[in-house]
Amino acid sequence: MAIAMRMRRIFLSVVCLLAAAGLAVPAQAQQAPATADYTLNPGDLIDIAVWKELELTKTVVVRPDGKFSFPLAGEIQAAGRTIAQVQTEITNKLKTYIPEAVVTAAVKELDGYRVYVIGQVGKPGSFVMNPRMSVLQALTVAGGMTPFAGPNNIIVLRGAGSAQRVIPFHYNEVVKGQNLPQNIQLEAGDVVVVP
Repeated sequence: MAIAMRMRRIFLSVVCLLAAAGLAVPAQAQQAPATADYTLNPGDLIDIAVWKELELTKTVVVRPDGKFSFPLAGEIQAAGRTIAQVQTEITNKLKTYIPEAVVTAAVKELDGYRVYVIGQVGKPGSFVMNPRMSVLQALTVAGGMTPFAGPNNIIVLRGAGSAQRVIPFHYNEVVKGQNLPQNIQLEAGDVVVVP
């Protein structure tokens, strides 16, 4: 884990140096996640610290109901909100007890930002999207399709209960550069089904 973090820091340093020098930056580096735009999901871990209040330094997990509890602030709605919105709410709730509270919050792990790939793929399972993932990318991280897969009958299940909908995906069209809009960006909780 420490080696991976060191490698990531080195990579980001090189990217920054290349950008400062006016050299080309790889497309993957240009698409780094904008954490200000990321909305939290159940399962995400958040580091929260209140300056000069060591007992208010905690790592919290967003529960399945989309909330977490924080001392003196109570229940905080996190799912569907940005980290900045959550930080502002904690700060406002703490002002009753700590008038000049300085709160910092950061996403520690994007564990709730998962998609699922099932069926005729090499490695079915759940995968963390970091930061975004298309259907084609999800199939790739799942080890590609097996020889028994039905590439033109793939579907994406989105939503839950009666709000669930089916989005078709025709692999053969996309790899030929046709009907590309069907290679949608997946959302947290999406299930890619490969028959």
